[in-house]
Amino acid sequence: MKITILCVGKIKEKFYRDAVAEYEKRLRRYCKLSIVEVADEKTEENASQTQIDMVKEKEGQRLLAAIKDDGYCICLAIDGRMLDSVELSQKIERLGIEGKSNIYFVIGGSLGLSDAVLRRADYKLSFSKMTFPHQLMRVILLEQVYRSYRIMNHEPYHK
Repeated sequence: MKITILCVGKIKEKFYRDAVAEYEKRLRRYCKLSIVEVADEKTEENASQTQIDMVKEKEGQRLLAAIKDDGYCICLAIDGRMLDSVELSQKIERLGIEGKSNIYFVIGGSLGLSDAVLRRADYKLSFSKMTFPHQLMRVILLEQVYRSYRIMNHEPYHK
């Protein structure tokens, strides 16, 4: 199975980059993982709603261009469905059984995802009602994907 983490912007802090690299290494034995970063747009401090929508639209166009037509798209969204770790594992496993071999997890930028990206989603996933920095969310997502594969393979993991 190919898992693509599709996200807006680069990770600036070394500790986040180190954590991402660690999970990339761990996941190699379970799946083909790629992380695709699209450019983020600069946003003025006191941007109007119109400016915010334009930023999200530009970032959204870049995200959509990176998603293949046959890919299963899971967008991280606050209004998405909350799953526990076992349920996420079952979801990924079920997608593989159904022949969905190319899964995209999409993480928006600091302003979130455009409506067009959310419409493209085959599934919306929420990790919490809280808002997390998108750089930290990448680490959290990778950890949960890794945990999912550990669960699928009946390997120990921390509960």
